[in-house]
Amino acid sequence: MVEEGEAFPNFSLRDDGGNVVDNSVLAGRKAVLFFYPKDDTSGCTIEACQFRDALPQMSGVAVYGISPDSAKSHQKFIKKHALNFPLLVDENHGLADKLGIWVEKQLYGKKYMGVERTTFLIDQAGNILKIWRRVKPEGHSAEVTAALG
Repeated sequence: MVEEGEAFPNFSLRDDGGNVVDNSVLAGRKAVLFFYPKDDTSGCTIEACQFRDALPQMSGVAVYGISPDSAKSHQKFIKKHALNFPLLVDENHGLADKLGIWVEKQLYGKKYMGVERTTFLIDQAGNILKIWRRVKPEGHSAEVTAALG
């Protein structure tokens, strides 16, 4: 599991349009990477739409949503909710595993593996400034915006 102050691990993921996004894309600016379980579910929609609405106040900050969903699923989610930032595909949950946020969950008595809703604020040098774990979607983007100063 990564901690605040550490370098964000190296990664290379495709966005909803098939473009490669990796650490080099983030270099030189702050970034918000928010991991969520599933496109177009209630909590994930609230979180994504609140980031959409907060983006104008996050001037110069790169914002990316990341989930195990496919690029096609991401494209539908973006279109349906007019999202104004890219969504990254972590279908094999490789990055979530590296970060320690691919965890056992339970719903209606059934156990399964999934993403623990987590947000990372990364500085211009690629180091983790802040981690929000077990995020509650409602109001989360305001917390992140406040942390940006």
